[in-house]
Amino acid sequence: MKAAVIVFPGSNCDHDAVHALREIFSVETHEVWHGDTSLPSDTELVVLPGGFSYGDYLRSGAIARFSPIMDAVQAHAKAGRPTLGICNGFQVLVESHLLPGALLPNRGLKFCCRVIHLKVDGKGSPFTADIGEDEVMTMPVAHHEGRYHADEDTLDRLEGEGLVAFRYCGPDGSRGEAHNPNGSLRDIAGLMNPGGNVLGLMPHPERAVETVLGSADGRRIFESLLAAGRRAA
Repeated sequence: MKAAVIVFPGSNCDHDAVHALREIFSVETHEVWHGDTSLPSDTELVVLPGGFSYGDYLRSGAIARFSPIMDAVQAHAKAGRPTLGICNGFQVLVESHLLPGALLPNRGLKFCCRVIHLKVDGKGSPFTADIGEDEVMTMPVAHHEGRYHADEDTLDRLEGEGLVAFRYCGPDGSRGEAHNPNGSLRDIAGLMNPGGNVLGLMPHPERAVETVLGSADGRRIFESLLAAGRRAA
């Protein structure tokens, strides 16, 4: 597999994503500047990393949507190739209309930096196919605008079509306001598109790939994707 990590002005998790892919999973990984207009040839995975692209001016991800590289990212995603947006990357995917809804300021209007628990909800994605539905994963979050919002019809459609990829939960897998770090509607922590190849989530799996970091549960997402790639080869 060959991966491209997009680097925007203000990205600060691009190196984490590169480290996880290149050093932990031995994936050929290229850093692609936002001003570029094309992806490296044969790119299979695109990662939009966390951070504060363009200083989060206007809205998080709103300016990054118009970066020159995003035409290539859009084409990559619409061609059915794996596209992963983490934190700010999720915000960029939403602003680019590759995923529906909006990511609003957190409940309480405070920056949220803590360890959370989440569970797989939707299984129709190579990012989640090999993760058990009862498996509770531990990962960090760090964001100010992570409260997922959509109208009721959209929320019902997402749930009806199995497009909610992850939900916030407690250590035992139970759901409730106490386990939801930002007030996201229906405890949504991550979404995928109908094709299952585009995934956006607020938690940081790339910061949870080694036990020295406090959790290696983020490996499960990357391992699932790599396994899906091997099966398709």
